[in-house]
Amino acid sequence: VASIVASHFAPEWVLNIKETGQVWLVDYSDPNSPGIKMIEAERFLHDGGWDSTKRYFLVAANARNKVAVIDAKEKKLVALVDTGGIRPHPGRGANWVDPEFGPVWATGHIGDSVVSVIGTDPVNHPDSAWKVVRTISALSSGNLFIKTHPNSKWVWL
Repeated sequence: VASIVASHFAPEWVLNIKETGQVWLVDYSDPNSPGIKMIEAERFLHDGGWDSTKRYFLVAANARNKVAVIDAKEKKLVALVDTGGIRPHPGRGANWVDPEFGPVWATGHIGDSVVSVIGTDPVNHPDSAWKVVRTISALSSGNLFIKTHPNSKWVWL
């Protein structure tokens, strides 16, 4: 398991089963009989985090240079995004509001100076949802984590 987060829509854990390429939604409402929904995503899953609404879980598929987008409310894969960088590694990723594309989520890459910014608003910005809308060149040759805060004007790598 590469990452575990809690769903905001059901009593479920969202688990990345790294080498299998599956995301499991584990219903823990009955501890004696947990239910598991297996969602095919992309192999070599690693870190991931929520979009700003906490509905969509975005998880890096490192060796495939992609980010899988899981809809925790509908319990399905909604997109596989080609990041345009080598080995995405977001930690939990970073969310902010882009002046052109609205809400976005970003990941850095291991061994690549690219920061990929992905549109995350399928309702108000459907043309940019689940696509890389912007790439930013970092001042390094790669990073492990990306962070920001709603009260900050900075994104840290």
